[in-house]
Amino acid sequence: MADFQIIEREGSRLVKVVLNNETVRTESGALHYMRGPITMQTQTPSAGGFLKSLATGENIFRPTYTGTGELYLAPSLSGYHILELTGEEWILDRGAYWASDGSIDISIERNKLLTGLTGGEGLFQTKVKGRGRVVIVAQGPVEAVELRGERLVVDGNFAIARTGALNYKVEKATKSMVGSMTSGEFAVNVFEGSGTVLIAPIPYWQVLLLRQVSASAARTSS
Repeated sequence: MADFQIIEREGSRLVKVVLNNETVRTESGALHYMRGPITMQTQTPSAGGFLKSLATGENIFRPTYTGTGELYLAPSLSGYHILELTGEEWILDRGAYWASDGSIDISIERNKLLTGLTGGEGLFQTKVKGRGRVVIVAQGPVEAVELRGERLVVDGNFAIARTGALNYKVEKATKSMVGSMTSGEFAVNVFEGSGTVLIAPIPYWQVLLLRQVSASAARTSS
């Protein structure tokens, strides 16, 4: 498997991929630069795949890179998280997919109509399965919440990925419509069953701001 590394440079983050006669796939437009004998190839999708892309809004033009060398993906003020798949299935937040080993199968997960329209995830999400590594976009530090036959309620789009066995739906924050509206949380994402949910509730810019405030307070007190 390729070696995926997350590098932080002056507040921004990028993904470095070291290839040793291996193949990886990335999101379209993710390339920053590459070094060494690496070949990029984009396969033309089938007619069915193209129609599915139009219907789902998901990008199917994901290039592959094969060879030996170093691949650098575009830097971002957001962050990234590396998933280690050992045969299981993960459902990713829309737009969260960034890169993966060539052995990973990528397809589409269709949400229920009401859930897709009200939950912020959309009707379709990216599904990944197989053995290898997957890099996903994360707005901030990632926390893994393990569920064992339990129920997890998450506000907003803080959940960026979940294992495929979990049941996902959207519910009103409270039992009454008025209560949901006055609570400031009209709808919440609900996950039930046994599996893992990855959440990133604190954006990196807030983390950076807290660091600056702490450093400033330390200089003032010294």
